[in-house]
Amino acid sequence: KVLIDVPRSDLAEELVQSETKIQVLQDTLQQVLDRREEERQSRQLLELYLEALKTEDSILSKVAEREAAPRKEMDVVDTGTSSTGISATTALSSQVLAALKEKPAPELCLDSQDLELVLKEDAAALASALGWDKQKAGALQEACEQELSKRLKQVQTLHSLRSTSKGKKTLP
Repeated sequence: KVLIDVPRSDLAEELVQSETKIQVLQDTLQQVLDRREEERQSRQLLELYLEALKTEDSILSKVAEREAAPRKEMDVVDTGTSSTGISATTALSSQVLAALKEKPAPELCLDSQDLELVLKEDAAALASALGWDKQKAGALQEACEQELSKRLKQVQTLHSLRSTSKGKKTLP
């Protein structure tokens, strides 16, 4: 850096070389410095990218663990008998039922596993457990199905991006 900053005429006189050769020398030294800076920036960018991948992997593994973990809080709620005399039961936890009743958009508040449980429920049993009509319960199940589908598409897209980024060995 010092050799680049020295005036050409002074450096030429000190090294007993022509100013043309000194200009070539200074240009070459500047190119070396520029290349080193680019390499340093590339390394930093690569480190950030690898750190982001590690963070993404840890988040995805936590999500996978949570979804794979058995649910211990499941209760069977007996809502009594329906007008046909058949007992209407639901395997949804009281927390899920409370969220379904109280939230304006409950499908956004539930995790994917709870959404799947809501979808597996019989619409009549769900309506009875929530104290709603069957049409409102069906609409809720449809909203849950759409949200779950959207989440699954996001996960697929994330996996696709990850596999694409792992396939590339060099940065552009």
